[in-house]
Amino acid sequence: MSSDSSDPLYWMHVILASNKGTLMELGITPIMTSGMIMQLLAGANLIAMDFSLKDDSVLFTFALIISFGQATVYVLTGLYGQPKDLSAGVCLLIIQLIVASLLLVLLDELLQKGYGLGSSINLFIATNICESIVWKAFSPTIVNVGRGAEFEGAIIALFHLAFTWSDPCHALHEVFLLRL
Repeated sequence: MSSDSSDPLYWMHVILASNKGTLMELGITPIMTSGMIMQLLAGANLIAMDFSLKDDSVLFTFALIISFGQATVYVLTGLYGQPKDLSAGVCLLIIQLIVASLLLVLLDELLQKGYGLGSSINLFIATNICESIVWKAFSPTIVNVGRGAEFEGAIIALFHLAFTWSDPCHALHEVFLLRL
């Protein structure tokens, strides 16, 4: 089974620049959520905030609060295993996800202040999509597809099938129609 068929939220992970089971699990979700909530509160005149000022660190603080909440929910709902089996690992997992989100928020702040190319959110999404394309091309992961084990990466599967099958044309056909 491939990574996109085993994860029902695969395309949401691509859009939110997150990778399941990695430190980038939360992706840009804390940044986007905090930005939307702050704009909603400012639009309703519940808080006074000038979005033209780049020195406003309220968004940064709110993004960290949201990442703490999301990391806690992810770990305590059993995404990484049952919390009772993890024991002290629960705190370690939450801290790791928060630190990864902190680094992502800091990178976002740097890019928004003009130290990079273009919009930070678009850059993170484009980077995640490029990573997904490269992974689908060169993934060394072996998956069982019913007729035997095959490589998930299309280019690696091309060389593997070309050298292991007796008919290279049929192997090439299988790689181009690779549905893992």
